[in-house]
Amino acid sequence: MPENDKQSLSMVTCTAPVNIAVIKYWGKRDEDLILPINSSLSVTLHQDQLKTTTTVACSRNFQQDRIWLNGKEEDISNPRLQSCLQEIRRFSRKRRNTGDSTSDVSGVSHKVHICSVNNFPTAAGLASSASGYACLVYTLSQLFGVESEQLSAVARQGSGSACRSLYGGFVQWKLGEQLDGKDSLAEQVESESYWPELRVLTLVVSAEQKSVGSTSGMHASVETSQLLKYRADVVVPSRMEEMIRVIRERDFPAFGELTMKDSNQFHAICLDTYPPIFYLNNTSHRIISLVHRYNQYYGETRVAYTFDAGPNAVIYTLQDHLSEFVQVVRHFFPPEVSGEEFVKGLPVCSADLSEELKRDINMEPTPKGIRYIISTKEQDIIVVVINYNIMPL
Repeated sequence: MPENDKQSLSMVTCTAPVNIAVIKYWGKRDEDLILPINSSLSVTLHQDQLKTTTTVACSRNFQQDRIWLNGKEEDISNPRLQSCLQEIRRFSRKRRNTGDSTSDVSGVSHKVHICSVNNFPTAAGLASSASGYACLVYTLSQLFGVESEQLSAVARQGSGSACRSLYGGFVQWKLGEQLDGKDSLAEQVESESYWPELRVLTLVVSAEQKSVGSTSGMHASVETSQLLKYRADVVVPSRMEEMIRVIRERDFPAFGELTMKDSNQFHAICLDTYPPIFYLNNTSHRIISLVHRYNQYYGETRVAYTFDAGPNAVIYTLQDHLSEFVQVVRHFFPPEVSGEEFVKGLPVCSADLSEELKRDINMEPTPKGIRYIISTKEQDIIVVVINYNIMPL
């Protein structure tokens, strides 16, 4: 067998995490380059509970590029997919042309088959596009020998917030000033080990796809919301500085208050958009009310909510308050299922609720309002890479 025919197919599999913004990204100043109108900051969640797994295979025998998402073939001609593929191939060819002997880019001209799977609801406001494009870009980079420092700008062109999923812990995506977007990149603020007591709960209200996608929603807000411009110009710059400070000081009450205020302002912008966009539902509003009543009972911010573009809540709290708040959620949103069926992920100890706490919260229970809870924490390891080289039979 000729030497160049010995290896007919190469495959790489990677996993990438979800990130949930505490300072929201909403709106682009450049639709083609995916440049934001404001900086943003997020927390990367643990992959054991929320991740995208992507396998990319490359072969001279493939006739065309193809992609499958959660088992269903999708349109590979999607402009954002094409942008990521073209950029990775361009960087790979550039390394080959400069004579970089450390990189094997012999397959860069071959077609690829991509298979991507999420272990959580897709397009339901849980940042699936962020983990999806981060995973796609990283997997392609491993296959074609592209350096990691080039990936933030590429992932951003797939989904803006995807650049934040390339890092663990607390991550900011900088606004940048250059017209070509070369300085609009993600960077880690602090690793997950910096605040080990921080815990995250995802309250899954609905797994259905949202009626207004993030891309079209952002475009409508940029075109019609006056509040959006004020937020970008006046609110976010100082809020970013303050958020980074309270994270570094591990000041949970301040962190929680800023997180909730920013979530509320984001959804206020959605309402200020014309026609208005409604991502939250009645259960979402009841979760917001529950969090504030719980904090009011204790006279301090012990838990904080944030909502992306969907009805599902992400709750931040500290380990000391985790068990009690989960029990509070169980009490006021009685589940259809019990035990591990309702609380998935990291184990949560049981807790007793005082009659005084239940009485002071003073809410009517909403049976089956929350489908299940995902208990997790921050994540520091970004991807797991498995390389395969398959020889022909």
